[in-house]
Amino acid sequence: MDRVRAILFAIAFYGLSVPIVLLAPVMALFGQRAFRGWVLRWTRYHAWCARHLVGIRTRVEGAPPATPALYAAKHQSFYETFELVRMLGAPAVVMRQEFARIPVWGWAARRYGVIVIDRSGAASALRQMMREAKAAGAEGRSVILFPEGTRSPPGEAPPLKSGLAGLYRAVGLPVVPVALDSGKVWPKHGPMRPGMVTFRFGDPIPAGLPRAEAEARVHAGINALNA
Repeated sequence: MDRVRAILFAIAFYGLSVPIVLLAPVMALFGQRAFRGWVLRWTRYHAWCARHLVGIRTRVEGAPPATPALYAAKHQSFYETFELVRMLGAPAVVMRQEFARIPVWGWAARRYGVIVIDRSGAASALRQMMREAKAAGAEGRSVILFPEGTRSPPGEAPPLKSGLAGLYRAVGLPVVPVALDSGKVWPKHGPMRPGMVTFRFGDPIPAGLPRAEAEARVHAGINALNA
């Protein structure tokens, strides 16, 4: 039954996502605000498909601050990449460079305002990422980063990548750790299944702390649901 649900989700969500992405250049003609509204409608459609075709629901513990912040989130599945954008109202998202190179999709992502991270670690690429993040913060937008760099199975707590420290210095915003447990219903390998996904927003970590302290608090915060 889980495979049937996953197939229905794929047909409905990915089937409509193709024209949504292809229409992105047209929507961009109406301005940045309209374009980001288009993206938000896409994330709401994703949530509808997950809820009604698979049975995946969202529970929120804690609350995001009312002012812009740097959100450092756990990453266990595809689910949170859409759900956090929906919940936080179209924030800037740090995205791997290879995704930004996908035809049409990459253009749309850049138009939306993603921040591209080059995992080669070149100093010039890191400076560019920090400039884009600082500009997003100055615009009044929050920024989302998945500091572990890739999806990890439930229960695992890999070390944080170095990009978090650079963004933390650049944007000058408090960091909000986000713990989640989406991997139990949408594993990296295997079909989706019904269940509840919890998003736990931790207490904001103030800007300006020493790197080691900030990273330790973020690491503990995003892994708060591991047990």
